[in-house]
Amino acid sequence: MARLLIVDDEMNIRMLIKKYALFEKYDVEEAENGMEAVAKCRGTDFDLIIMDIMMPELDGFSACREIRKMNPSVPIIMLSARGEEYDRIHGFELGVDDYVVKPFSPRELMMRVSAVLKRSGRSDTADSEREIYKNEGLTVDFTGRMVFVDGNRQELSPKEYDLLFYMVRNRNIALTREALITNVWGYDFYGDDRTLDTHIKLLRKSLGPYARFIVTLRGVGYRFEG
Repeated sequence: MARLLIVDDEMNIRMLIKKYALFEKYDVEEAENGMEAVAKCRGTDFDLIIMDIMMPELDGFSACREIRKMNPSVPIIMLSARGEEYDRIHGFELGVDDYVVKPFSPRELMMRVSAVLKRSGRSDTADSEREIYKNEGLTVDFTGRMVFVDGNRQELSPKEYDLLFYMVRNRNIALTREALITNVWGYDFYGDDRTLDTHIKLLRKSLGPYARFIVTLRGVGYRFEG
């Protein structure tokens, strides 16, 4: 059973979300401000957090930042009475998984909760459906389109994800430059080899100590050893 933390200074909002969350068989805890939410996260591992932005004591963005220091991978859905683009951008920059503007449909919120839990691999049905590759401290989650290095989530560009996923799926195989460019960028790609080399360089940087898994084959291309 997934455990949710509902954080909002309005009791009516918390009770409404809790009512629907309990109906969906989630285990629920509440916090009425950001300070209380951070304190609860110090002693409990939650599978997902629903967090309001405008709160006394500590606002949602600040609370999210503190929680991320303790648990970088816990999914967070932000709630806001404001639909401003700045709020959404700032939230996503902090690693927020979804953003819901008040007033909202509780049923839609529960659907978003279910979707985020599945993407993060924290739902009861997700484990049997996920495609995950692990090698030492490197975890590549194909289903959730996420990469973790020693437990820390790495943010890659879309093409870096595509490149890594293709190489991992074809690990221990010598991949020519032409094969990589064709299968990652497509047949209609008009760039040159420098584009591939630049993405390999950035990808190695993101993988940290596991950059060694990507081996350069001089005159041929690359191979992912795993």
